[in-house]
Order: sequence, then structure tokens, then C-alpha cells
Amino acid sequence: MIDLRFWRSKARFAFDFGTANLRVVSSDGGLVLEESSICCFRRDPLDQAPVAVGSTAWPMFERTPKQLHMKRPLDRGVLTDMQAARALLDHARRSIVGNRKLSGPVLFGIPSDATLVERRALTNAAHEAGIYSVSLVDEPMAAALGAGLDVSEPRGSMLVECGAGTTEIVVISLGGISVSRTVRIGGNTLDQAIADYLHLQHKFLVGGHTAERIKLELSDLSRANADGIAPLRIRGRDLVTGLPGTLSLPPTAFDKVLRRHNRPIVKAVQEALAATSAELSCDIFEHGITLTGGSAHVPLLADMIADTIGLAAIVADQNDLCVSLGLETMLLS
Repeated sequence: MIDLRFWRSKARFAFDFGTANLRVVSSDGGLVLEESSICCFRRDPLDQAPVAVGSTAWPMFERTPKQLHMKRPLDRGVLTDMQAARALLDHARRSIVGNRKLSGPVLFGIPSDATLVERRALTNAAHEAGIYSVSLVDEPMAAALGAGLDVSEPRGSMLVECGAGTTEIVVISLGGISVSRTVRIGGNTLDQAIADYLHLQHKFLVGGHTAERIKLELSDLSRANADGIAPLRIRGRDLVTGLPGTLSLPPTAFDKVLRRHNRPIVKAVQEALAATSAELSCDIFEHGITLTGGSAHVPLLADMIADTIGLAAIVADQNDLCVSLGLETMLLS
């Protein structure tokens, strides 16, 4: 059972270190920093200092000259590049406390299924960035708190945390995780699937920025539920002519891509429910399934869960900030 009082007056900062974004919350002022989880470095073994970090580096993605390259600290939810992680965390520390080290306890969100090696890697990266006392918190638990779920009650709650790199499905009761399933796909995977679809089916090449924009436009359209929606105008390179061009497609052209992306998530939700006790299942049947994370509004996801399983699937308010809000709750409790 999670005892939120454990954090009272001990931790002042918490890091929501995600595949797409890094957010830092404070016990004093809520969200104090938000950066893209990406760094730019020179291809020079003698010069390892970052050229740009975070949101300054993001506009450079897929636009760098040969002497520069981009690195993401995390891939599918876990740390894979120590140099980029150290640079981004060091930048975050300097942004919030200047040149001082963070010696007091700091909370870090981490996927609930992260291995001991993956947890140690994150702790080591934080230490090398001047953050010396790290306490790891399961991200789905933080997301549940941020979504307003009462995790301490003897009542089952199912949550689907939809991140950029990974999707976690958990059943929570009495402050602990009873059942969990993880699918190593997320918003970034969908971006790539959209780009692949345009490449293979329409001989049209787009980059990561454009694929993400298409995903966000589709998400906005799915929430609007408007009739007679105009086609999406997509800029990229026509692979037939080799020249820059524009492609117009109706939003429904992406339905097959979206369903293929969502299917493993729906299957994991089914598997988690099959492993859940009868009493907790009754609670979930009564209260439905909560979706959190920046990818919770991926088109058709909530509908596919509801249609396949027969339970209401509801996207939480401020879904993209639920982990950060939950970490802030821990700081303030």
C-alpha cells in the first residue's frame, strides 16, 4: 500500500522523464520545466558537449548537417543513451537550481516493468547529472493519482497509460499494482506507422515532424466528431518525381493504420482483465477504464477498447500531464 506521507518534506522536485518529453514539478510551484527529450551533439569524439538540448534541439530533428546528430535519451520508455540522458538531466538541474547540485531526494517516474538494470541506469544518469538522491516511482501509479483516482481504497481501478514509447495497462487497488501488462508501442510508433503508410501506399516521403502533426490533427478531428471534414494536406517529397509536393487524403484513409496500431493495446487490456480477480473485475465493470498519457487521444483507441471489451473507456482530464500531476501530489502529501 502506498503511503504518500513518506514523501512529506523530503522531496522538493520530481522528474517525469518520458520518451518524448521531460517535465519537472516542484512542491512550491507545480510544473517548473518542460523540455523535449532530445539532444544534439557533434560527431567529434573530442567534443562531447551538447550543441543543443531539449526544446532548443527539437526543431533541428531531421534537419542537421552531417557533422551533427540527434540523440534521444529514452527509447520505448527506458534509458538507452547515457550521454543524452546525462546532458538533458544536467540541463534540467541547471534550469531549476542553477549551478547547485540537487542533494535532497528527487522523485523519478519509471515504467512499472523496468528491470533492475534499467532502474540502475536511470539512477546512474541522474547521479552523473548532479542529482544525487533518486527515488523511483512507478509511472502508472503516479498517472492514477494525477487522474484523480483514489488508489488507496480497496477498489479496483484499471488505467491505460499511453506514452510516446510504451503503453502500460495496470489494475490498482489498496495503493498497489495488482495486475500489469506493457506494450512497447506508443505515440512515436504511430508516427512511424503513418510515415511508412504514406511511403508504401502513396510513394510519398514525410519526416517525423510531419508524421506527428498528422497524428495530432487526426486526434483533434476524432474529438471534434465533425461531418464533412476537409482532407488533410500533407507536405513532403513525391518519390515518383523526386520533388517536393503536397498530398491530400481524407482522415479515414488512416483508419487501417490506426486500427493496426491500437490492436496490440486492446489485446493487452483483455489479457490484464483476464488476470484480474473477480471482485476487482466487478469494480472495473462499474467504473470503467481510464486512459492517461499524451497518446490517450489516439483516434479509435477508446472506441476499440469499449467495443471489444464492453466497458467504458474514458480519457482523463489533462491526460498528457497525469504522471506529472501525480508526482506533484506525492510531493505535496
